[in-house]
Amino acid sequence: MPINQDAVGSKGTPRTWAWNSRDALLYALGVGCGMEDPVGSELEFTTENTMGVDQKVLPTFGVLAGFNAQGGKSAMSNAGTYDPRMLVHGEQGIRLHRPIPVEGEITMVDEITGIYDKGKGAVVATKAVATLTADGKPLFDLTSSVFIVGEGGFGGDKGPSGQTNVAPERAPDHEVTYQTRPDQALLYRLSGDRNPLHSDKKFSDVGGFPKPILHGLCTYGFTGRALLASLCGNEPARFKAMDGRFSSPVLPGEALTIKIWTGEGEDSTAIFQTIGGDGRVVINNGGFSYS
Repeated sequence: MPINQDAVGSKGTPRTWAWNSRDALLYALGVGCGMEDPVGSELEFTTENTMGVDQKVLPTFGVLAGFNAQGGKSAMSNAGTYDPRMLVHGEQGIRLHRPIPVEGEITMVDEITGIYDKGKGAVVATKAVATLTADGKPLFDLTSSVFIVGEGGFGGDKGPSGQTNVAPERAPDHEVTYQTRPDQALLYRLSGDRNPLHSDKKFSDVGGFPKPILHGLCTYGFTGRALLASLCGNEPARFKAMDGRFSSPVLPGEALTIKIWTGEGEDSTAIFQTIGGDGRVVINNGGFSYS
């Protein structure tokens, strides 16, 4: 059957994901921590035994739950049948209820919150709630949307109109540039997303790319680092929520420039864009909240 419009409101079954200190360190390296200054900055994210430095976890580490949670079924299993090769990650958000511990386990349940007919494809939006197993209290929420090419035209709701978090036409208040490594995707994939699109040129050739592309969530992690450093003083407890829309793929080895605007909305909020090496926008309509 095609996309199941009646799946809106349906939930997956509980899934669990456990991680340890090494997983958090590997993720930090996968999103570029320590590249500019390996023995000076970001040691709280890249080491566990530096004298006088307690290990901390990058807030965007939580997005790994989407790939790594096991033991049940995702809500997407209720969305009908489609070719998974036609699925493109559209948007991603994370909301932290408290800092992610260095070691822990979560139980996660997700729900389909919307299915929209975009003509050439269908958008499926989901929300997942992750609770820390140790105390049963919420740790973080994930929101996501995917665009499935060729599954539109079913006459359904077209979804919300208009854009949010539009970048103002002025210079940003903060601007950070990070260089990605040529092998960045090979490093990031070790955190759970083993899609060969990011490592096998035969797959990327089919997609029309000159070489395997960087994971969108890797670009998201680089962007989260810039927000954490620029607005939170690298204190994960101050990082509250981050949302963005993926607008262009990134190639490993590209420089990423994160532009951040404050003072455009409520206090302790910001708008951001991530720009690729040639000036194109690769994450757009970014919204961030912090304390």
